[in-house]
Amino acid sequence: MDIKEIQNLIKFVAKSGASEVKLEMEDVKITIRTGAGKTETTILQAAPVSGVPQIAAPVAVQNTPAEAAAQQVESEDAKYITVKSPIIGTFYRRPSPDKSNFVEVGTEISVGDTVCVIEAMKLFNEIESEISGKVVKILVDDSSPVEFDQPLFLVDPS
Repeated sequence: MDIKEIQNLIKFVAKSGASEVKLEMEDVKITIRTGAGKTETTILQAAPVSGVPQIAAPVAVQNTPAEAAAQQVESEDAKYITVKSPIIGTFYRRPSPDKSNFVEVGTEISVGDTVCVIEAMKLFNEIESEISGKVVKILVDDSSPVEFDQPLFLVDPS
């Protein structure tokens, strides 16, 4: 199992909402745990192979730059509602390069309106608004990678 497959597995587990996943293969044992908070812990262990010592490499992601930015944005713009990314992937403001953006600053949106598309593992997921209001700020550049729960838009519900 190469690093890309492991990264895709981690993204899949984060998207699925599972709290723990264990995968054992001939030469690799992987345990992925996600907590209720914003902490994600991944532990990779090579299974014992004759003549080769066991390798353990714990990796803990505590506070990513996106989460730090989210906390700062929330404190500055407390009167607005934040539309957050439900998945990890690449953020797109329009359905295709030759089409116009889903929303702009000042656009009035309703519940169910598509506000962006996030590509994850070659699938394009339309992200719909769960609130009604006016888009005040777009927090992510087009074609940028986004993380789970990363703020995308600020919406004024009034």
